[in-house]
Amino acid sequence: MPRQRLHPPQPELLRGFKYFALLRPLLQRLHDHATARDTAGNRQLFYDQYAALLLFYFFNPILTSLRGLQQASGLDKVQRRLGCGRASLGALSEASRVFDPQLLRPLLGELAARARPVVAGREAEALAALTAADGSLWRGLPRMAWALWMDEAHRGAKLHLHFDVLKGVPLDAAVTPAACSEPGQLRAMLRPGRLYVIDRGYASYQLFGDILVAGSSFVGRLKEDAAFTVDQERPLSAAAAAAGVVRDVVVGQLGTAHHKDVVGRPLRLVWVATGKRRPDGTAEVLLLCTDRRDLAAELVALAYKYRWQVELFFRWFKCILGARHLLALSQQGLTLQLYAGLIASLLISVWTGRQPTKRTFEMVCLYFSGWASLDELVAHIEGLQEHPKTKPRPPG
Repeated sequence: MPRQRLHPPQPELLRGFKYFALLRPLLQRLHDHATARDTAGNRQLFYDQYAALLLFYFFNPILTSLRGLQQASGLDKVQRRLGCGRASLGALSEASRVFDPQLLRPLLGELAARARPVVAGREAEALAALTAADGSLWRGLPRMAWALWMDEAHRGAKLHLHFDVLKGVPLDAAVTPAACSEPGQLRAMLRPGRLYVIDRGYASYQLFGDILVAGSSFVGRLKEDAAFTVDQERPLSAAAAAAGVVRDVVVGQLGTAHHKDVVGRPLRLVWVATGKRRPDGTAEVLLLCTDRRDLAAELVALAYKYRWQVELFFRWFKCILGARHLLALSQQGLTLQLYAGLIASLLISVWTGRQPTKRTFEMVCLYFSGWASLDELVAHIEGLQEHPKTKPRPPG
């Protein structure tokens, strides 16, 4: 006789933290995924429960392995809060191969839409929808055959992230083998209405054209030896000079006259001095390219400085949230893990109204560990001062 199918866990069972109500759509939409083949009704671990366990893992630094998570799933308090039963190690391992991580991906955008801006003012209005795109490497094991990188002994995966700079939260992400084209992956993830800021690793004239075709704009760094044809020299304001801008021109075409104009419209080049010196003693100057001819030159420079926010997020994500440790070795399993980590980061931002910090993350972990009460956690969140304007790091 087939076992009775468990009812979907109720979000109220995640009690003790009122903001977990944000997870209700996630819990409801995922429960029946990958159950069609379970004709005998034997499945004990459902997608929504697995996602909740992954989130629980990220909010409990004491857990460092899949076996530790499996052991924690047997605790009565964990089962009551997450609405799941004890999960076997085999069930957790199978879940990373059965459940489709792409069903978690839309939640990134949904939660990001709920996050509040952490940068405000006239500059933020001018740089609306500023999105930093970058990738970060996760070192893998030799037996991760899919994770192509340098050679058979050196495997790796790459997280490609789109980061909303003005909100300080991730917007979208994809996981690929490390040996992949970053410009190609950005091209596949383009959205309309964004202002992408990208480093020189994405310096592709075809990519610039694709961004424009997608209905977005860009600020990107070019190599210093880039060829171009100047149409107009633009005067520099005092504000631009104070921001380090040394030249501002409109170009009719990137590349030489022998190259095809794949962008198809005039662009703008802005040279920005960083204040640093190269080993040969010359001043370091960045060459930035954008289609936004309406932006003041100092705002073009500022947009590129804000690109560093995605680098800071990667450091927080790996070192503080603990996303460096691999719970699964398959591409599907690793993607599930990283999406869950990004969702955990987004939840902190939505709960607190600011970018996640080490102190707030510690307080959330203390609550889940039973050392802090709900009232103390809520008091911490409500006591957070309005987040100051994010200070961009100097470009480099």
